[in-house]
Amino acid sequence: MPWYKVLDPTELPEGRVKPITCAHRTLCITHFKGKYGALDNRCPHQGGPLGEGSIENGLLRCPWHGWDYDPISGKAPGFDDGVESFPVEIRSDGVYVEIEEELPHIRTVSDLMVETMVDWNVRMVFGMVGHSNLGLADALRIQEEQGNLAFYGIRHEGAASFAASAYGKLTGRPAACLSIAGPGATNLLTGLWDANVDRSPVIALTGQVDTQVLGPGAFQEVDLMAAFGKVAQWSQTVLHDSRHAELMNLACKSSILNRGVSHLVFPDEVQNLHVPDEVMPGTPFGRVADRAIAPPVDALDRAAELLEQAKRPVIIVGHGSRFNMHEIIELAELLKCPVLTTFKGKGLISDSHPLGAGVLGRSGTPIASYFMNEADVLLVLGASFSNHTGITPKVPTIQVDFDTMTLGKFHSVDVPVWGEIGVTVNLLREALSNHVPEVDQEPEIADRWLIWREEKRRRLEDDRGKGVNSAAIFDAMTHHVPDNAIIAVDVGNNTYSFGRYFECSNQAILMSGYLGSIGFAYPAAMGAWAATQEDDPLFADRAVIAVSGDGGFGQYMAELTTAVKYGMNITHILINNYELGKISKEQRSGEWDVWQTSLHNPNFSKYARLCGALGIRVTDREELDSALEEALAHDGPSMVEVIADAELI
Repeated sequence: MPWYKVLDPTELPEGRVKPITCAHRTLCITHFKGKYGALDNRCPHQGGPLGEGSIENGLLRCPWHGWDYDPISGKAPGFDDGVESFPVEIRSDGVYVEIEEELPHIRTVSDLMVETMVDWNVRMVFGMVGHSNLGLADALRIQEEQGNLAFYGIRHEGAASFAASAYGKLTGRPAACLSIAGPGATNLLTGLWDANVDRSPVIALTGQVDTQVLGPGAFQEVDLMAAFGKVAQWSQTVLHDSRHAELMNLACKSSILNRGVSHLVFPDEVQNLHVPDEVMPGTPFGRVADRAIAPPVDALDRAAELLEQAKRPVIIVGHGSRFNMHEIIELAELLKCPVLTTFKGKGLISDSHPLGAGVLGRSGTPIASYFMNEADVLLVLGASFSNHTGITPKVPTIQVDFDTMTLGKFHSVDVPVWGEIGVTVNLLREALSNHVPEVDQEPEIADRWLIWREEKRRRLEDDRGKGVNSAAIFDAMTHHVPDNAIIAVDVGNNTYSFGRYFECSNQAILMSGYLGSIGFAYPAAMGAWAATQEDDPLFADRAVIAVSGDGGFGQYMAELTTAVKYGMNITHILINNYELGKISKEQRSGEWDVWQTSLHNPNFSKYARLCGALGIRVTDREELDSALEEALAHDGPSMVEVIADAELI
């Protein structure tokens, strides 16, 4: 058996104890009356760490419940129990202990289920390792060491679920988020609700207390099946006699096909149950059908007829169209019609494209509003009809979506079409292949852009002496942000201004859509950055930008240390106006007093530098260009803190 050096000759004073880890075994080393002892560090009653105890009246006392042991032999005076002791030798260079060779790793339920998750191509896990998920965490560690997945340890579980949600929105593939039982699991809920309402695939892995103490209210016990209720479209507890690989099969399949949250609860002891090596992990082979379904013929014919009769058709695309824009733009070119986007769809068509007409709704441009109001038919693709978008019910509408419940969700539409968007658009293009548009709207689109750009140019000059105006901030971003960047945007006035003023080329935009959760941007940028580390050519090596206000960043500002730890190349544009400006505006609009919306902030750029990132503070419009250039060129996390005017939005 191997001997391990545990102490230098004078390291442990007389009458003291110390925990020492040898390989994976932690020992309690004692020094009493000139002798050294080596005991198992774990008290056999409640698992108390004896190396954190003390020697009192000649006995080693457990720090958790006061049980006494002989500090050298480990015997409990007057009782038959005790703790295991190990041989000790005093050598010239220190104290050595002999312990048994470490046994090879024994495969567990957690190993089997994580292997299955990897086979379903789940490659990213965000979370926090803690006392009730250690078996599961060890299975993730093994897969990470084998190069099969990446794990990012966050500072708050809400950041983990936001990052996973953003990853799913960007890629269409699920990431996982990990938490302990109780408060760790409940901290996941906000980000999981974001995934739920925006139809993003996510797998939530939560620890739980032992099954034997479920029910009466053990420490950190929360009824997680109830707590996750409607947020998870699929939720199961992993039990001793579960079909463990099949549970993970179903979790992954449900997340992908239902485009939502799958949730698995792992009781502590179940995580470590042994599984024979011959038990095979699950696989997606034969479990997922081709989802490229064609619409019913009658619905397709009615849609084609309506478009053929239209003089001024308009196409509106939402986030659900993000993987089908090539086909959609070809149809728009055939119809010579403008393409508007929802805010979640911003950037799906370039603002420099002759048919691109910008964002519709509260975060939008007057260009998009004009063309919707002048339209005689709307073709709406992959959009949810949010009231923030404001798609009018007064114009004849064709709506295409893969989800039948989304069709006509808020009001009746003239032609609801159930089908995969890419397939449906290609069929419409074939049906209209000989169509000659009565009106070519392209010149009018160009005219409307000229009017709006002139208005934006005038707003660049606005200056009340209270900070940089938003038109200037996003004009500078338009000129400096790389064409193919991924931009995560927060909630608040910064969102509205970004939608209005930033002109997209080929950037991908991420936001908290239906939930509208402040604090989304920075964790979302972490999820997007993780996607850029994969081999997928759609996302590899793309720049990642976070845009937030001071209120949003304040909720997850500790995650900057996560970005530094993992070398995440995220450029953060932080708009600091010392105020929850959107709420102030709503208070004024509702004729209330402006109350409790001011914020006491640190110097965020100095905070960034304290965390190990690049931090630059901008107080004047003339400093924007150089600051953005420096931050974007920086290899690692960077922040441009812009002192902004809360009312020039």
